[in-house]
Amino acid sequence: MSFILQTSRLTKIIGGKELVKDVDMHVKKGEIYGFLGPNGAGKTTVMKMIMNLWKPTQGEIELFGKPLTPQSYEVFRRMGSIIEFPTFYEHMTGYENLQMHCEYMGYYQHGSVAKALEMLELAEAAQKPVKNYSLGMKERLGIARAILCKPELLILDEPTNGLDPAGMKQIRDLLRMLCTEQGTTILVSSHILSEIESMADTIGIIHQGRMKKEIGLKEIEEMSLAYIELSVQNPERAAYVLADRLGLSNFKVLDGGMIRIYDNRVTVEEIAKTMAVNEAAVTSLGRKTETLEDYFLKLTGKAE
Repeated sequence: MSFILQTSRLTKIIGGKELVKDVDMHVKKGEIYGFLGPNGAGKTTVMKMIMNLWKPTQGEIELFGKPLTPQSYEVFRRMGSIIEFPTFYEHMTGYENLQMHCEYMGYYQHGSVAKALEMLELAEAAQKPVKNYSLGMKERLGIARAILCKPELLILDEPTNGLDPAGMKQIRDLLRMLCTEQGTTILVSSHILSEIESMADTIGIIHQGRMKKEIGLKEIEEMSLAYIELSVQNPERAAYVLADRLGLSNFKVLDGGMIRIYDNRVTVEEIAKTMAVNEAAVTSLGRKTETLEDYFLKLTGKAE
């Protein structure tokens, strides 16, 4: 397996507080890796260490097959990034900011700045000072700068912040294009499950500074995650009927009179009939499939 980025037991402690602990991450070449977790989970901390902005308290980072050290400089010519909110020289135009970035990176390819601005729909604003850009425009300019030098590895920290739904879709489509057509490997963080689900190949779920799981989206889809959802007036009575009359044990009673039955030996018809015979009133009953959100909540212990 070819990993373009790996971390081993990555830990960061500041002022006696563990921000992240023992994070193992494995990003395969040519994929979109979705780094998923609520705000404050440690996503930005990990990304700052990968970009050498913060030094790990302990643990190791490997980029392109080589250990990352405080003296690693050249490796960042192969990377593009946005960590937290992108900053610019506000008095300069969007075009000038990107041109300066090319100079800094030693990247000289005719038309690259104009193409990046066009891809992010900023061509008309190219000659305007950045101080006149909206929040969403600055976010898109940051992405244009990150992809400008055609990086092999692109690291984006919550790139859709400040964007409207149309802008969010535009960024999703752009990242998929960069991955499939240009072979760019992308590590993208978000606290929005639907965003990650719609574009990632692999997800890493981080919660309270710990990596809970790394798993492929296809693997989640192939799991036996189908269940029957039952809404009842008396959950205690219904649970008794499921256990005593149908002999089921693989079910979960949720708040609001909801019960999820994960046992695939029983049919919706059998449940409906048994509930009626045993006078357990059913409000609704149907078969459903567990989503990434369900999986995430289960891993982070928030399903209840």
